[in-house]
Amino acid sequence: MNRLLPRTVWEMNEAQLRRLLDTGMPILNSKRIRFYAPSFMYYKTSHYCSSKKDFPTISITGKGCALKCKHCGGKVLETMHPATTPDRLFDLCAKFKDNGASGCLISGGCLPNGYVPLGNFADAIGRVKRELSLTVFVHTGVIDSDTAKKLKNAGVDAALIDVIGSDETIREIYNLNVTVNDYENSLKALHEVGIVFVPHVIVGLHYGKLKGEFQALKTISQYKPSALVVIAFMPIHGTEMANVEPPKSIDIAKVVAAARLMFPQTPLVLGCMRPKGKHRIETDTYAIKAGVNAIAFPAEEVIKFAETQGCSVSFSSFCCAQIYADIKSSRFDF
Repeated sequence: MNRLLPRTVWEMNEAQLRRLLDTGMPILNSKRIRFYAPSFMYYKTSHYCSSKKDFPTISITGKGCALKCKHCGGKVLETMHPATTPDRLFDLCAKFKDNGASGCLISGGCLPNGYVPLGNFADAIGRVKRELSLTVFVHTGVIDSDTAKKLKNAGVDAALIDVIGSDETIREIYNLNVTVNDYENSLKALHEVGIVFVPHVIVGLHYGKLKGEFQALKTISQYKPSALVVIAFMPIHGTEMANVEPPKSIDIAKVVAAARLMFPQTPLVLGCMRPKGKHRIETDTYAIKAGVNAIAFPAEEVIKFAETQGCSVSFSSFCCAQIYADIKSSRFDF
């Protein structure tokens, strides 16, 4: 059999892709699935109940974001703990540590240029690492080399970055005047300073349709991410795109399958942001068939499906980007 190429999968119609997933991807699919349920969302199934304390999320800009992206409008920031000064960030992390936290995700809204002002907090993050020994992930926007160096020197465990593959999507959805080259330069900056980075590809961000996702994967493939996360647009109440239909499950599956083939040795995750209900059950099932190593907040039906497929399952209350460390350690085999 000739090796199946990512481009071939990308050009398949729905029926062809379903047949491929039902008959089995022509690579070794994971027989161990790691499920993640970080603390920012309550999650309970018959298999696992999430912790409220292990891995909280923090916004260094509070509810503020200059972009007001059409799909988010700052709503996601409202679910995070605000810490708008370096001192407040350290104090909040110390409180989390006292309450039993093992780590945290530090994020925030963007400045007009698409940057999250993490550089201003690098010294405080360094204190968090030295004095509190928390695992610290940061979610960057566009990032330059100087900021990447500061985060590396601070001891950040991993940088998470959304990678967009369409200039039109960046302009229309993010309301941002940068290009795909700026995201590539951001990956380059993270790569060159040697910080662990975990890119995220957002399926259907362009009004629920595929546009630029394959290009985003190609851009990421020029570097060596420690893991790759696929997420999907989901309508959020109160935003400009609240009534936009999300991408179809089979479209999400197409991105996951192409990613699996393009990154056969990289931990692959279906991340936390994606539609719920029956849509999630179908999406998660496809993801397992496509060979993901991990899923965040899995549908209960899909946990059972994984077990029927002979997969060994385990759970974690960390952010799903932690898969790179879980696989690297003896706790989880690729």
